[in-house]
Amino acid sequence: MSEGQKHLLIVDDEHALREAIAERLADHGFLVEQAASGEQALQRLADFAFDILITDLRLPGIDGGKVIDAALEQRRLKSENAYLRSQLEDRYRIDGLVGQSRVMRDLLQLLETVAATSSTVLITGETGTGKELAARAIHHNSPRRANRFVAINCSAIPETLLEAELFGHVRGAFTGAVGTRQGRLEQAHKGTLFLDEIGTMSPALQAKLLRVLQEREFERVGDSHTIKIDVRVIAATHSDLTKMVADGSFREDLFYRLNVIPVQLPPLRDRREDIPLLVQHFLQKLAGEAGRGTVTISQDALRRLMAHQWPGNIRQLENACERALAFSQGRSQIDVHDLTPDIQNQTAPVDSSEVWLPDDGLDFERYIEAVELSLIRRSLERTQGNKRQAAKLLHLKRTTLIEKLKRLEPHVAPSKLP
Repeated sequence: MSEGQKHLLIVDDEHALREAIAERLADHGFLVEQAASGEQALQRLADFAFDILITDLRLPGIDGGKVIDAALEQRRLKSENAYLRSQLEDRYRIDGLVGQSRVMRDLLQLLETVAATSSTVLITGETGTGKELAARAIHHNSPRRANRFVAINCSAIPETLLEAELFGHVRGAFTGAVGTRQGRLEQAHKGTLFLDEIGTMSPALQAKLLRVLQEREFERVGDSHTIKIDVRVIAATHSDLTKMVADGSFREDLFYRLNVIPVQLPPLRDRREDIPLLVQHFLQKLAGEAGRGTVTISQDALRRLMAHQWPGNIRQLENACERALAFSQGRSQIDVHDLTPDIQNQTAPVDSSEVWLPDDGLDFERYIEAVELSLIRRSLERTQGNKRQAAKLLHLKRTTLIEKLKRLEPHVAPSKLP
C-alpha cells in the first residue's frame, strides 16, 4: 500500500449500488470499505478515521447526516492527535531564550508567571530579540499547551487578504473564494493565537480584533453566522504603540486590551554576558544539523563577538554562527578569520555589568585595555567630542585621556584624535 492511497468508506443500504461504486473506486486506487447501515458505519468510524466518506443521506435507523457528523469529529481528533505527536517528537525548545544574565533571569521568571494565566500579553522588543520564541514559551508552559499555537505575521500578508486569513471565509465571499475556509482564530480555539507585528494592522481590522477580545466571537468573511471562540491572544511588535496611539494610527482601546501584561525583550547589546552561552547553544545545534561533531570557538573570536553591537540581535548572532561554522571547513574550532570582516575588526568586549570569565581564563591586560577604550569612547560620545569634558567625566586630565587614546588606538593619527 503506497502512502498516497486514501481510505474511503461507502455507506448505502442498497447492496448492488454499493458494490458497484466500491469496485469503481478501488480501480482508481482507493482503499474501500463498506457499511450497509448508519449503525454499521458508526462502528467503522469508531475504529478508524477514514479520509473520505460517501453516504446515502436517507438510511434506515441512523441517517447519513449523523454519519457525516461522526466522520468530521473523527477527522478532527485525528488531526489533533497528529499535531500533538509532532509536538512530542520535536520536543519544544526555547532556542533563543538562553541566558544567565540578571535581565534574562527576570524575563524567564516573568514568562513562567504569565504562562499560568489566560491574560492577553503584549510582547515588545527590537527585531530579532525572540518575540515569537517568548510567545511559544508562554503557550507551551500554559494550561493550553495541549492545543494549538497558531502564529500569523500581520506585516507579511496584504491587507486585503489578512481579514480572511484571520477570520476565515465562506464560499463566494470574494473572487477566488471557491470554498469555505477556517481562519487562524478558529484554528487556535482552546489554544493561543500569536499576532506578530500587530502595529501594521489596518484601523478596520483593529476594530474587528477589538470585538473578538471583548465579545469572544466573530463571523467569517461573507457569513452572518456568529462563531464563539475561546482563544488566548499574544501580540507582538517592534513599534512604539504608545506613540502610534498618540498620533492616531493605532486604536487606544485596542492597545489597552492587548497590553494587559506587557513583556519587554532586551536587545542583545544589553546582555552581552549571555553571548558565550548563546554561541555555544547555536554551534551545538547547527553542528548537529550538519552532522558534525563538537565545535568550539577560540577565546579571541568569542571576545570579538561579545564586542559587536548586534543591531539584528539574536537572529543576527545565530546567522553569524552559521556563517562561521561554514567557513571553518570542518575544523573543530572556529577562529577569528571565520567571522565576518566587521566582527573581525572588533577589538574586545565593551563594558558589562557582569564580567564573564571563561573556563580557560582571559587576557587580563587586553580586557582592561578594552574597558578603558570603551569608557573613553562613551565619554566622548556623551560630550559630543569635547575632550576636556570627557576627561572630567572620567576624572582624568585632558592630556592623560589623549595619551591613553593614542596607546589604545595606535592606528589613529594624532591629527584625527577627537
